[in-house]
Amino acid sequence: MTPEPRLKTRLAVQALIRALEVRGLVAVVQRKGDEDAGGLMLLVDRFAAGTRLYDRVRDGAGTLVWAPADGGAALDPMALSERLERAVRRDPDLWLVAVEDPRGLFDPMQAD
Repeated sequence: MTPEPRLKTRLAVQALIRALEVRGLVAVVQRKGDEDAGGLMLLVDRFAAGTRLYDRVRDGAGTLVWAPADGGAALDPMALSERLERAVRRDPDLWLVAVEDPRGLFDPMQAD
């Protein structure tokens, strides 16, 4: 199978933020990486239900999907900070988009 064509990260981030805003969620760029080819992570803050982190990766068929970091468990602030530091060391061009979802309406793994 042929993988999806590569979209510049800046454009992927803009599209992601727009899609989240259409759902009524607040999303912001927390860390700006390389505009053309930086990796992308999504931080979903569900307030009392915790914060989860997702990586944008390609699956076995080459399709871009969101994969839960650390098994999808909610991360406390210290664990989240450590996880993000490791990710940035691995990819200094990494982008981080943060979304506030207090009602738990958005599941990146089920997103269109």
